[in-house]
Amino acid sequence: MTIKSIQKVIKVGDSIAVTIPAKDAKALGIKAGMFIQSSHELLKNDVHEENIGVAKEYEKFSAQYGEALKNLADR
Repeated sequence: MTIKSIQKVIKVGDSIAVTIPAKDAKALGIKAGMFIQSSHELLKNDVHEENIGVAKEYEKFSAQYGEALKNLADR
C-alpha cells in the first residue's frame, strides 16, 4: 500500500524533517525505528486551497511537539 500526502518540511535542531501523519503511519503499520522508503518532490511554496488543511495540521503539530522534537535533536 502507498499513501501519498503533502507535508511541510520542519526544522529539528540543525536538521530538517518531514513527518508522517499518525493516521497514515497506523494504516501502513509504521512504528518508530522502522526503515521505510520515501520519495520527495519539491512543490511551489504557495499554499493551494487543498493544502490549507495540511498546513493547519502542521501548525498544531508544531505547537504541540516542536519543543520536544528540538529537545530530542539536541541530545
